[in-house]
Amino acid sequence: MFSHSVARGLPLCALVLMLSSHPVLAEDSADQSAIIVTASPIVEEAAARVQRTPGGVDVVSAQEFDDKLAVSLRDALSFSPGVYTQPRFGQEVRISIRGSGLSRGYHMRGLTLLQDGIPINAADDNGDFQELDPQVFQHLEVYRGGNALRLGGSTLGGAINAVTPTGRSAPGVELRIDGGSFDTLRGKMAFGYADDHGDAFMAITADRSDSDRIHGDRKALRFNGNVGLKLSERVETRFYASAQTIRQKLAGALNETDAIANPSKGNVFGDQARDIDSIRLQNRTTIALDDATVAFGVYFNAKQLFHPIYQVIDQKSEDRGVFVSVDLTGDIGGMPVALTLGSQARFGRTVARQFVNLNGKSGAPTADAVQKAQTINSYAEARIAPLPSLWLVAGGIYSHGERKIDNRMAPARSGQADFDSFAPKIGLLYEPSDRMQVYANYSRSVEMPGFGELSQAPAGGAPGFTPVGLQKAWTAEIGTRGRVGIATWDVSVYRADIRGEMLQYSVVPGLIPAATFNADRTRHQGIEAGLDLTLSPWLRLRQVYQYSDFRFRDDIQFGDNRLPVIPRHFYRAELTLGTDRLSVSPAVEWLPQGAWVDYANSKRVESYAMLNLTAQAQVQDGVTLFVDARNLTKERAIGDISALVRYVADDPATPANEGSAAFYPIERRAFYAGVRARF
Repeated sequence: MFSHSVARGLPLCALVLMLSSHPVLAEDSADQSAIIVTASPIVEEAAARVQRTPGGVDVVSAQEFDDKLAVSLRDALSFSPGVYTQPRFGQEVRISIRGSGLSRGYHMRGLTLLQDGIPINAADDNGDFQELDPQVFQHLEVYRGGNALRLGGSTLGGAINAVTPTGRSAPGVELRIDGGSFDTLRGKMAFGYADDHGDAFMAITADRSDSDRIHGDRKALRFNGNVGLKLSERVETRFYASAQTIRQKLAGALNETDAIANPSKGNVFGDQARDIDSIRLQNRTTIALDDATVAFGVYFNAKQLFHPIYQVIDQKSEDRGVFVSVDLTGDIGGMPVALTLGSQARFGRTVARQFVNLNGKSGAPTADAVQKAQTINSYAEARIAPLPSLWLVAGGIYSHGERKIDNRMAPARSGQADFDSFAPKIGLLYEPSDRMQVYANYSRSVEMPGFGELSQAPAGGAPGFTPVGLQKAWTAEIGTRGRVGIATWDVSVYRADIRGEMLQYSVVPGLIPAATFNADRTRHQGIEAGLDLTLSPWLRLRQVYQYSDFRFRDDIQFGDNRLPVIPRHFYRAELTLGTDRLSVSPAVEWLPQGAWVDYANSKRVESYAMLNLTAQAQVQDGVTLFVDARNLTKERAIGDISALVRYVADDPATPANEGSAAFYPIERRAFYAGVRARF
């Protein structure tokens, strides 16, 4: 069985990396004029590099969530401006930037996730996030919208790159154990080594919990490691390996009454689950020339998904990829210039089968298909500084995609689609001082449908090829970031005019042929804001605010109605009192007005305010105790919503509750504690 192979692969990956020796990784040089908002020198260098982008970007250091039970990207990115994260259950969350994938009630769309620069997304660009473990990250790089160009991203939401440590950035031994409510227990063991010839890093993490909802229990075992080798003074190469085995029961969505009155309730029908076994291998080689840096590499991902839901989805997939990039610097007529060229090619094959769900087991087969995908993104970006404090930027991404479905059970429902697109971008970055930036950009995004959109089941039919077109948008953005006195800020204002947004509807025979198809015109506009105030050496206030105005535009059915799921206003704040030795941090999450549930705008959820608290104490050098308390006031509210066409209310005349089951409650009150040590 593949799962047994992955379990064996965890120690094997560790052994391979332990036997490799003398690694090294060159760090990119820091831009001394960049705005530095982090503490670690290595993370500061990453922030300086990222903030050369004329648009919404930021870097989140692991120090920002070290003292929390960070089980998902929601915990790691809760104070990243513009990143909307809401819980469903366990490690299952909604993650969206600028309204990406808002109609998706499962998995993720419109956002490219990477680990160490390599896509986690499959070759069709759809993806999951359960394989990313925040315990392992050194930092995360967030590129919102078209600002993901340098990572080969051209989707509406942009890209998030999770960076793991190396033996140079995290030498020595690190141990961590934490746990608490709902029989939650997690552990981490990590080791880093470096010398003049190279370095190595590896980490094993384990996680289990009974969940705050019935039938939401989970357990996971993960390995992450890398080895770097210095081949010469100019040539370096690094090998990465990771393996995961994840078992997640699915608590499912509830009707509104149950979500509020009985938030611990879960769906036990069909023993629904998402079990993942995966292995990822990759290599990146860097060559430093006099005025250029060349990077290239390959990667391979193998994954098995066993997913009992309305049917049992059983998929085995393999994804391969190659990439190359060139960064050039120089001057023209005394003006500094920089040029980035790159290309990524991803190729994937999935054997996708479905069966009748017999209480979590596979019954009679209902679908059998081979899905093949390739996505090739080639990009270029030029930067020139006509004035010392002004950079002009222009670039674009050319994308080619192929999707093919060989339906072996219903050959007539096979099909294929080819996509070609170009997404240009122009921008400017003005630095009136070494602590302030002002920027503006205008970019196009193009999102190709994945197999989640192209392989659908019409009413009463079997899954098969369904034509869905490109989602295209033009986005304008202006913003500023910087630090003056006690204030550090990051504010962007954007407007995206979208054609063909992929939205999900109810299948209606003869009228609506698929669950997902392209809408006509929609608009996403909003504000992404972060403001930190260092009020004294022992008092710091962190805040993020999102304004999201997403709506149809002259839709034949819904007019100018607002799009559901993501509320107009969302605010988080955390006040830290104390020092690195001892601190306490109360935090609030406030939704002043609930989001719409459906396209018809017939139902809106209620507002809420949730109070959390974290605390940490450094008992000796390298040893820290911490506490993470959540939802202290036992607030009951809706956290996430699965988008509906029209909400169905409960009929009070009947004993059953017929209300639409589309709601996920916020986290219940919980208390966690742990200790982490570095030697």
